[in-house]
Amino acid sequence: MSTVSFLTPPPGLAPHARFELTPVPGVTGLLTLTAADDGPRLFLVDAPTQLPGYAPVLSAEQGTRLGLAHADDAWVFVVANPSGEITTVNLMAPVIVHRSSGAALQVILENQDWPLQHPLGEPVSR
Repeated sequence: MSTVSFLTPPPGLAPHARFELTPVPGVTGLLTLTAADDGPRLFLVDAPTQLPGYAPVLSAEQGTRLGLAHADDAWVFVVANPSGEITTVNLMAPVIVHRSSGAALQVILENQDWPLQHPLGEPVSR
């Protein structure tokens, strides 16, 4: 389990900014993001593990806000939206977490053509 602190609360979750990031036992690459005060919870998918081919590019401003010096400094997650038989993930607004500091942002990718609802398990392409 890791504590992450969002620099800006994730959309729809204000005023919550501190969260616990916890792997779901028995499911590779699936985590819960739960507000530290037992508030809202989201499911996140570890992008490199579950979405080969997904390569979001942060703006210089987004990287600077998080204190990222190198791409390897970041964990990249996407929000999972379970709905009936199909779970989709939002590839246009990943959650980026600085591996060392725990600083986090949910960013909107600029000038990129990623889908808002990509079926989990399908190949990723632009």
